[in-house]
Amino acid sequence: MELAKRCVRGLMGALMLASGGSMAAGAQDDYARGRERMLEDIAALTRESRIETGRASLDARVMDAMARVPRHEFVPAGEKRNAYANRPLPIGRGQTISQPFIVALMTDLMEIKPGDKVLEVGTGSGYQAAVLAELAGRVYTIEIVEPLAREAAERLERLGYRNVETRTGDGYRGWPERAPFDAIIVTAAPREVPQPLIDQLKPGGRLVVPVGGQFAGQRLLVIEKQPDGRITRRSVLAVRFVPLTDDAGRQQ
Repeated sequence: MELAKRCVRGLMGALMLASGGSMAAGAQDDYARGRERMLEDIAALTRESRIETGRASLDARVMDAMARVPRHEFVPAGEKRNAYANRPLPIGRGQTISQPFIVALMTDLMEIKPGDKVLEVGTGSGYQAAVLAELAGRVYTIEIVEPLAREAAERLERLGYRNVETRTGDGYRGWPERAPFDAIIVTAAPREVPQPLIDQLKPGGRLVVPVGGQFAGQRLLVIEKQPDGRITRRSVLAVRFVPLTDDAGRQQ
């Protein structure tokens, strides 16, 4: 896939400049091959699911962001060898980092424009927030598990994502002090769409959220707030996410 190859070449050049050319060649090659395979897998699954998603390919800006973000920095040390595999990986405390295809698809469905203000519910390791930060003007991200929130904030700061603000708290209620948002993404599945998140969308904004019970079927939804305030919903794809929980561990 030519796009994937261009993205990987650009990323490797950026990494070399950032490291002054000191990165071990073997490590570079290992991660470059993994990134290239990841991008090819994303493109292939996008084509295969085009009837359901309505997308035969993803926006080049999204694919570029997926190429630039070093996924190996967002997984535990024992999972780095699997960092670019197209599957979810455990990050501890019962949580996961989502499959790259799902990260790319959900990001694409948000239709983020440069300068947009976006909200993420469910920071996890910070990977999705980093992808969003490559596209948006400002990213606000909420994580209910305090150790994950703290680790993600430190990781994003270390990697130079200055346009991301993190918060520990219950994402079901959104972040009203920073609302309204141009786009919102939820990376855990509530039983029903949280009304506070719909309320915090700007007119013309989009909410991308998986909805359903932990053991029942979940669907990925795109919810749009029309300029006149009307709400439209579209089901995109069957998915499987960890449940969205409150601070007592109850599914919301």
